Amino acid sequence: MEEKSPSNLVVKASKKRKTSLEDLENFSKEELINRILQMEIHNNQLKSIINKSVPVDCLNRNLAEKKRRKFDFTKCCKRHVLLKFLYLGWDYQGYTVQEDTINTIEHHLFAALTKCCLVESRQTSNYARCGRTDKGVSSFCQVVSLDIRSKLTQEQLSAGEGTTEELDYPKLLNRVLPPDIRVLAWCPAPPDFSARFNCKQRTYKYFFPRGNLDIKAMDTAVQYVVGSHDFRNLCKMDVGNGVVKYDRQILSARVNIIATDSKHNNSSASSAYDMCELTLVGQAFLWHQVRCIMGILLLIGQGRESPEVMKELLDIENHSRKPQYQLASHLPLNLFHCEFDCSDWVISNEVLLDVIRGLQQEWTTCTVKSTMIRSMLQECQSLIPGGNEMREQSACLLQGVQPKVYQHLFQRPTCSSLENRIEHFVKKQRLEVLTTDKESIPVENQDSRDLQS
Repeated sequence: MEEKSPSNLVVKASKKRKTSLEDLENFSKEELINRILQMEIHNNQLKSIINKSVPVDCLNRNLAEKKRRKFDFTKCCKRHVLLKFLYLGWDYQGYTVQEDTINTIEHHLFAALTKCCLVESRQTSNYARCGRTDKGVSSFCQVVSLDIRSKLTQEQLSAGEGTTEELDYPKLLNRVLPPDIRVLAWCPAPPDFSARFNCKQRTYKYFFPRGNLDIKAMDTAVQYVVGSHDFRNLCKMDVGNGVVKYDRQILSARVNIIATDSKHNNSSASSAYDMCELTLVGQAFLWHQVRCIMGILLLIGQGRESPEVMKELLDIENHSRKPQYQLASHLPLNLFHCEFDCSDWVISNEVLLDVIRGLQQEWTTCTVKSTMIRSMLQECQSLIPGGNEMREQSACLLQGVQPKVYQHLFQRPTCSSLENRIEHFVKKQRLEVLTTDKESIPVENQDSRDLQS
């Protein structure tokens, strides 16, 4: 019997099978008692999570908001727009709304939108996001599309009148958003325009100190990812959500030094405190793709792997199973730019100056802390006999416990293959496999973790 590979399967995510009435009737008394006890434990856990994540003052505020008179959206017009905003994601649990916490970027965004009476609800707003960022990841250019309240009449909107008479959306939202989430600009868009599907390309940046890293070797290695490749060995495979195709295109990649330590500005000597960045430009990214690439680059920069190991990881025929290795830290990652066919971005000087002022305050706080720690490091370094300089500034960027004896990537245990993962989720009834007469490309679920680093 011919074994089916991912190339001739159509795979889609299916909902978990629910317990039917017939199943319950076939349960024994002991099984029913166990099921009830499990449900009670689960309910208590959920209550505990909700009580911890939602403070009492938030609950009281929500009750007060419910008592307020509702805004009548039937008396105003709506228009489809793009909103561009930045956020420092270090203190948030990720971008996307989650069930067990309100500490997400998306939650605060919609809380501000509803408080300003700009949208009635997320469900009715025709909402789409450009990308999904994980816990701790920041963005300078996140973009969402949605239907939003307008002060113009339908006739004015149909006539395509200018944006100068429109509501100042960034100014309104920034008044109620947290200080580390700032709306920069907005842009009118056609009704069917999607921030996700109409994005032409995305740029991610990863900032890190030079430390003991070989920047030239890292830049040589990252050039192998440019072009169209199967990145299953350089991402976290999300087969459970229907993602079975891992071909992506990287348009450009670079590792370079961006800020030289002031002590060595007039010297040819390099400093371990020089700041560097990885820049990746692509059409779309997979879950943890940037952090996996950076994790391998750190090993190459440390001299533990050769630059050619990146090329080997992209060779799926010879290496179909991903070796186990550590992700790079989420802290330095930034969704830095998203490109659209839009040139009508509206931004006011007042909003821009307010954003700059806020970022300068954040920069001052972080730089004061950095300078204070640097002075402590210098004093500690001066106490070392012989004056040998430690260069381990970038060592902490690889997550997990570092082994005392290093084991090369292709000598390590490997993860399950894509075919084994598909088979596993089919047995769990998390995936449905639909065979077709003609060879077809696997279908990815709309709610997959694509566009996520």
